[in-house]
Amino acid sequence: MSDSQTTALALINHYYAVFNSGDRESMLALLTDDVVHDINQGDVQVGIEDFRAFLQRMDRCYAEQVEELVVFANAEGTRGSAEFYISGAYLQTDEGLPPATGQKYRLRVGAFFDIRGAKVARVTNYYNLQDWLKQVGAV
Repeated sequence: MSDSQTTALALINHYYAVFNSGDRESMLALLTDDVVHDINQGDVQVGIEDFRAFLQRMDRCYAEQVEELVVFANAEGTRGSAEFYISGAYLQTDEGLPPATGQKYRLRVGAFFDIRGAKVARVTNYYNLQDWLKQVGAV
């Protein structure tokens, strides 16, 4: 395994450890200023301020933890991926989604990363929205 690959794996693992800790400023410090965030079945956002606003909305509406994390990276350390389960509770109704009543859910998630200068330059997340809707009683 190359040093670059080891660094990429450590970065992605740290990204999710900080996510689970709830320390959003430390999480944002792991991103490039021009980070690209591809939101599952949503918009593409660019920049730390958009990412910060996304995290604030998520923290208001959801309580989530990453579990069973498995991380991969290419030999050059420029791209990575992760598979995990997100366990959460739907706390407050999110715009365009069904009413929140504290429903619990657990989803398999795939995430893909571009890495530049030992920071996350892109993160793309995928999960099954229909499964989430079923779990929160909307379908």
